[in-house]
Amino acid sequence: MLVPLTRQSFEQMLPLTATGPQYAYFWGNWSDFLRRLLISMVSLTLFWLLGKLFGDGFLAIKLLIDIIAGMYWLWAPVYWAGVRNGSYRRLPYCGFWRGRVLDAFITEEYVGQEERVNKQGELVIIENRERRINIEIGDQSGFTTIVQAPLQRVHKSIRPGMIAEALVFSKVSDLSDIAKVSDVHLPQVNLWVGEYPALRRDFFRTVSAELGGRKETRTPYSRSAPTVIRRRRR
Repeated sequence: MLVPLTRQSFEQMLPLTATGPQYAYFWGNWSDFLRRLLISMVSLTLFWLLGKLFGDGFLAIKLLIDIIAGMYWLWAPVYWAGVRNGSYRRLPYCGFWRGRVLDAFITEEYVGQEERVNKQGELVIIENRERRINIEIGDQSGFTTIVQAPLQRVHKSIRPGMIAEALVFSKVSDLSDIAKVSDVHLPQVNLWVGEYPALRRDFFRTVSAELGGRKETRTPYSRSAPTVIRRRRR
C-alpha cells in the first residue's frame, strides 16, 4: 500500500530541527564528545590569535564568535541533524508505505579503522566492524529495499511476513521512483528499525491509525516460531 501525503503531513513527521532521538544519535559516544570538545578548544584558540592580529577591529564580533565556537560541542548535533533532515525534506514528494518483511539477516559492516601500537612498537591498522540487522521489505507492486541498523537483542523478534511501515520520498509526484526510505516501523512488535531516527514517531503512528493501521496490525503471527534471522558475510 502506498498513499501520497500532503507536504504539511510530511513536515510534521520529519521536522526541520533535531528531535530528542536525533540529537542523541549525533551526540554519539564518549570519543565523539571529546572530538567536538577538541574542535571547540582549537576554534577558541584560533579566534584568540585572530583577535591579537586584527586588534580592536575584531572585538565587535569576537564575543559572539567565541560563544559559537566554545559551544560547538553542544550545538553540533543539532546542526548535523538539521543537515540530515534536510536531505529528506529537499525531496518534494512523500508517501506512507505499508508492506511486509521479506527477509531478515545479520552482516558485519566496516565502520572505520584506527591505528594502534602493538607490543613490538609497530604501528598496526585495525578495522572496526559492527554487526547489523538487515531487513528486506517489499510489497505486491514489486518494490523491495533493505533497511539496516546496528544489531540489538530486540531484533530477535523480527519475522518474515510481519507488517512494515515507513515513509518513502521521491522526486516525482506519482512516487514511481523512490529516492529515500525512512526508518521502518514494525507495528506488531512496536519496533523501529533504521540507521537514523528520521521520523516523529507520534505523528507517524497517528497517520498509520488513520489509514487503517490499527486493524491491519492484528494480523496473527507466531511468537514461538523458530528464529529466522540469518547471518551473511560481506
